[in-house]
Amino acid sequence: MQNERKPWDVYFLDIAKMVATRSTCDRAHVGAVIVKDKRILATGYNGSLPGEPHCDDVGHLMVDNHCRRTIHAERNAIAQCYQMGLDPRGATIYVTHSPCPICRKLINEAGINRIVYDREYGDGTNEA
Repeated sequence: MQNERKPWDVYFLDIAKMVATRSTCDRAHVGAVIVKDKRILATGYNGSLPGEPHCDDVGHLMVDNHCRRTIHAERNAIAQCYQMGLDPRGATIYVTHSPCPICRKLINEAGINRIVYDREYGDGTNEA
């Protein structure tokens, strides 16, 4: 009996879901995986800047109904690419939730040409 292999999009979305378990913001656990040529370049999850307090520990820093303490998963994954000297141009980003407008701009500026996500964030308006 042969095992059925997952399609690539499902495989990488499953990895993004696992990455999301590291999130430190309980409003939404979001994970992102940047993939190029079927190889993972970087991962990211939403949470506070290194050395800063986490929402899970001290609560949210809410401004206009958005948490300002949390850095989005997509931004963290893109930053990881650059910190490691990797070029995300032409890559696909897999995200557990649909990117907000600001993250969509970052994704576009990074040259990532495909976005695959599992579900709409919140009410579907995706405001940053």
